[in-house]
Amino acid sequence: MRSNVPVMVSSVSGNTQLLDGGAMFGNAPRPLWERWITPDNLGRIPLACRALLIEIGDKKILCETGIGAYMEPALAARYGVVEREHLLLENLKKLNLSDADIDYVILSHLHFDHAGGLLKPFKEHAPLELLFPNAKFVVGKEAWERAKHPHFRDKASFIPGLSDLLEATGRLVIVDGDHIPDFHRETLSFRISEGHTPGQLHTLVSGNSQTLVYAGDLIPGKAWVHLPITMGYDRYPEKVIDEKEELYRDVVEKKWIVFYTHDSKVAASQVEKDDKGRYLPVHDLETLERFSLN
Repeated sequence: MRSNVPVMVSSVSGNTQLLDGGAMFGNAPRPLWERWITPDNLGRIPLACRALLIEIGDKKILCETGIGAYMEPALAARYGVVEREHLLLENLKKLNLSDADIDYVILSHLHFDHAGGLLKPFKEHAPLELLFPNAKFVVGKEAWERAKHPHFRDKASFIPGLSDLLEATGRLVIVDGDHIPDFHRETLSFRISEGHTPGQLHTLVSGNSQTLVYAGDLIPGKAWVHLPITMGYDRYPEKVIDEKEELYRDVVEKKWIVFYTHDSKVAASQVEKDDKGRYLPVHDLETLERFSLN
């Protein structure tokens, strides 16, 4: 048995994006993927940038912050950012919280669509400025090194100057292992994947009755549950497939909930294996609001 401390999770929507469907589905042909998600006249598909709020007793932990509203207008248009206001902050308010109430922000990796919400909304001629004044910022060692020294292929995925801002707070926690020392690994722990980007952290949060895994860009949404489906943005697509299959061994057997950051319609589901050996999303949850895992 785990601790009797209450463990609750909530989905918190951030800003949304329209991105090229071909890039999001890698080598899957358009006649296949457009059955799942309808593209616009430019071939773009709608994507959420959804955060996960974890409440363990009085501690408030946010898995990622979405893309936010830090981009200047021309860049926001290039990357299909739909809203100009910082939706994550607005949706935290609906839970009677502000960014100042968050104790930890866990970043699976530092690509801009997962870390941009750390920053205040864009203002002409104003420098980048961090939100979450009381939070510790948690990132894996490999993901941090990648952000500090990106490859030419993914250099544009990182926000110039963000790493320096995080370091300057004195609240940066670089994880080299499977948990944060402040939490029991039975309640909050990590799995690491490498196929999308080096050292991507997947947060596992467990109560007495259920476990939820933050899938990040390993499984961006329901359509990517199917093993062969990967993204053009993935560093090693074959490794992504292997890592998904390894994760599913626990997800299916233990009936874990899988949380999706980019699915435009649902926040989470479970996964089952059918009689043909295919992995399928089941028991969709459109939203989670203070959903108890105890």
